[in-house]
Amino acid sequence: MTIEAPPLDALIRRCVHCGFCTATCPTYVLNGDERDSPRGRIQMIKAMIASPAPPDAVTVKHIDRCLSCLSCVTTCPSGVDYMHLIDGARSHIETNYQRPLADRMLRNILAWLLPQPRLMRWVLHVAPLGRLVSRILPTQLRAMLDLARVGPSDGAPIPAVSRPKTPSRRAVALLTGCVQDVVARHVHAATVRLLLRHGVAVVAPPQAGCCGAIAHHLGKDSAARSDARNAINAWTGAIADHGIEAVITNASGCGTMLKDYGHLLAGDLNYADMAARISDISVDISEYLTGLDLVPVADIPPLKIAYHPACSLNHGQQVRGQPRALLTKMGFTLLPIAEEHLCCGSAGTYNILQPEIAGQLRKRKAAAIAATGAQVMVSGNVGCNTHLAGALDLPVLNTVELLDWATGGPAPEAVIRAGLCPTDWNMPTDHIPSHLQSQSRELGT
Repeated sequence: MTIEAPPLDALIRRCVHCGFCTATCPTYVLNGDERDSPRGRIQMIKAMIASPAPPDAVTVKHIDRCLSCLSCVTTCPSGVDYMHLIDGARSHIETNYQRPLADRMLRNILAWLLPQPRLMRWVLHVAPLGRLVSRILPTQLRAMLDLARVGPSDGAPIPAVSRPKTPSRRAVALLTGCVQDVVARHVHAATVRLLLRHGVAVVAPPQAGCCGAIAHHLGKDSAARSDARNAINAWTGAIADHGIEAVITNASGCGTMLKDYGHLLAGDLNYADMAARISDISVDISEYLTGLDLVPVADIPPLKIAYHPACSLNHGQQVRGQPRALLTKMGFTLLPIAEEHLCCGSAGTYNILQPEIAGQLRKRKAAAIAATGAQVMVSGNVGCNTHLAGALDLPVLNTVELLDWATGGPAPEAVIRAGLCPTDWNMPTDHIPSHLQSQSRELGT
């Protein structure tokens, strides 16, 4: 049994058309089109839901161009709930608009493929064959092949349960998810090492699967809710068996989704309470680590860091100070990035579905990062890192990789390759369980 969500017009009425959002909306900053601003989109959504006719192609075009970066939410003085407004608009379009066949097929493929790690690994292995004919492929498929250059990560899967050597009552669940587990499994390994080192057991039930964000942002609400219920079922068992105190995410796009489970499943009488509970205990890894006593080792190089605040963390979760404070405490120097509030253009599947705009934003962000003179770029989201890595001539890392290294873990391979630390760097590993020691070697982290 389900209950209908609040109507979109109730969210629309909060907008007073002040225009503050236009200054921080990436698509409006790029092209100055009112229809590509939050204010303009809200007016189009208002007309769309008021009409008995299907959405028109122009409205769909400009709704599709929204990155869901939520910079407008940070800026808005009226408290417009733009996140749920744009999500509702996408759902309305998915239900009431017939997309062109090629567009429909691509979106269905993304919604089906990306949440399946095993299949995605196979696709990344064969992707180089597609580059042989990339020149004759449509722009969106070429964008997919470009992203596939990262290739699948190596190493064994994260164990279902990892316990510190010293008995501890603290335990967390780690979302290993889908995309990050395929292209950056070493980030999970660094997370587990770091938590174990500080006396926290880590439960990573593989049954949790995808968080549902991919389907959700494509307007496929039924699939998103199914993914969410599946994850909740896995974590419900983990809570009962291990007494987990938090659900940890090290990919902020997933974290924003988890924190919204309470809203997503509010109308599902069988899952509403548990969904709300998962939302309440879901935290970004930087939020959780802030409560631990992280101490840096003495001889970590004092690297200059460009910290890129991923939109899903900066605007979606409003988590800003914690990653910076942790990196600074570890002895790294953080350099300010111009226009850091603007999206890099990754935005889930946006860099595939809207490659032209995503490419412009990537170029703009990469230039701003390069101008800092930083030795390393760091963010808390796999999408940003994958998107920006090809445009930067410096190591691109997840925040947790530096925190793991600074507190006694292995140096990130990208840092070693860049000559930023000795190639024979080898921290003591007696405090790291054997399965993670071998895993770190396999992953080159």
